[in-house]
Amino acid sequence: MVLCSAPGKVYLFGEHAVVYGKAAIACAVDLRTRVRAEVASSFRIESEIAVTGLDFEKHPYVSAVIERLQEFVSIEGVSIKVDSDLPVGSGLGSSAAVTIASLGALNELFGCKLELETLAKLGHEIELRVQGAASPTDTYVSTFGGVVTLPDRRKLPSPECGIVIGDTGFFSSTKELVTNVRLLKERYPELIEPLLSSIGNISGLGEAFVREKDYASVGKLMDVNQGLLDALGVSSLELSKLIYAARDSKAFGAKLTGAGGGGCMFALTAPKNSRAVAEALQKAGGKSIITKATGQGLKVET
Repeated sequence: MVLCSAPGKVYLFGEHAVVYGKAAIACAVDLRTRVRAEVASSFRIESEIAVTGLDFEKHPYVSAVIERLQEFVSIEGVSIKVDSDLPVGSGLGSSAAVTIASLGALNELFGCKLELETLAKLGHEIELRVQGAASPTDTYVSTFGGVVTLPDRRKLPSPECGIVIGDTGFFSSTKELVTNVRLLKERYPELIEPLLSSIGNISGLGEAFVREKDYASVGKLMDVNQGLLDALGVSSLELSKLIYAARDSKAFGAKLTGAGGGGCMFALTAPKNSRAVAEALQKAGGKSIITKATGQGLKVET
């Protein structure tokens, strides 16, 4: 039996602009998806969704991982159990985490001897296959952990402050939101292109503050980034309520993470203030999770 885990992530800066080659910064968070795998006589996948065999509707990512690794080694049967801290479809990279954790578990269990770079690449290919469109960012950060600049993939120091996630409970379509921004850009290029460039510039400025551990300045730039995302039309009333609740509770800064439209936001806080921010998010109608950044990506637990 092998147990592997992989983390989710938040974007400190850069959603949507990164689609157009602008700079972004993503940060792995210590909310993990765990996959336990053992050799079996048939295929069994268990999660909170269902218990199935190979099933590309209920368990598309795990099923695609098994199918892909059969190209490297014979897999006649395996039993897999998935457990996750990450809400699905929330902008926290849940699909990347289950994909990378599954790849890691089967790689270890069946002795495929694939390197981390290969696992990250395979993970991106699997997300592309399942979703039709996917950035390599989520699977890369889930594999390697830490704070990563994009598109050049340089590592930055992990923030030593609190991170509080607020979940609106509303699902949104990444594909639809990305399409909406593209259409807006095509209709008003003279307005939208500078907005996207400004978001990229925020990432460039923010890198220095992350290195200097100046979290108050990182938070200020997060707030500015959120304003530009609002201008692009990818925020929502539910997200705004949580974002302003966090700011009113003296968080360093707060913004959505991922495509927006619903899903999650997050706040950077002083560690001693994390509980107060979490309570404020709950009073504003969200579910809150207190976590932190992690430098640990894919990990073999047992």
